[in-house]
Amino acid sequence: MTNKFGIEVEEVITTIAELRKVIAPANQRVMDKSIDHIDDLARRFIEKSPFLIIASQRPDKQLDLSPRGDPAGFVKIIDKRTIIIPDRTGNRRMDTFENIIQNPEIALYFLIPGNGDTLRVNGEASIIRDKKLASCFEVQGSIPEMLLLIRIKRVMSHCPKCMIRSGLWDTNKWPDSEDVPTLAEMMVAHGKLEMSIKDMQKIVDRDARVRVYSDPEEYFGYVNLDKK
Repeated sequence: MTNKFGIEVEEVITTIAELRKVIAPANQRVMDKSIDHIDDLARRFIEKSPFLIIASQRPDKQLDLSPRGDPAGFVKIIDKRTIIIPDRTGNRRMDTFENIIQNPEIALYFLIPGNGDTLRVNGEASIIRDKKLASCFEVQGSIPEMLLLIRIKRVMSHCPKCMIRSGLWDTNKWPDSEDVPTLAEMMVAHGKLEMSIKDMQKIVDRDARVRVYSDPEEYFGYVNLDKK
C-alpha cells in the first residue's frame, strides 16, 4: 500500500476506528485527568518550571514551536484561568506572536529539569502591553515590552515514560554531542550566508553574552553586532 507521500507501507491508518483497532481507548482515569482551570497542583508545577514550549498555528495551517525560559516561576498565575508569560529578547522573527494575531489558540508544554512528569496547557492567547504588569517580570534590570496573556481552556498532566525512554535527565544516557551541528553551522548553511562558520560563531557567542535580557542600544542585527 502507498501512503499519501508515495511511500510503500503495509497499512495506512486513516480513520479513528482503524486507529482504535490497534490501540484500545484510554481507561476512565486517564480520560478524566484533564481539567479546565489551574488548580493548586497545576499551580505548584507551573511555579517550579523554568522552561516551556509554545505551539501555535500559522495562517497556512503549519505549526510553530517556540521555547521560553526564565528563572522558575517566570509564568505568573493571575487566577485559576489566566496566566501571563513575559516576552524576552530573541531573534525578532516573532513567529509565535504573528501566529497568535491570526489565530489565538495555543498549547503549552511545561518541563522541570530532573522531573519526569510534565504539564500540558491549552488556551487562547492575547498580546498585551502594560507597564505595571510588565514590572512584575523584571529580571537583571530588564522589563519586557510585551506580555502573553493566556486564558486557560485545558490543563493535563503527562506521564514520565518519554523521559524514561529518552534518558533526558539521566546524564549517563546522554548521547555524544561531538558531531552535533552548531547554530552557527546551520545559519551559514541554511541561510546561504557569505561568511565563515568561525565568524558566525563569534556573533552567536557575543549575542548570547549581551542579549539574554535586553538589546544594547547599538544592536541592529547580527552583522552590525559583529562590528563592535
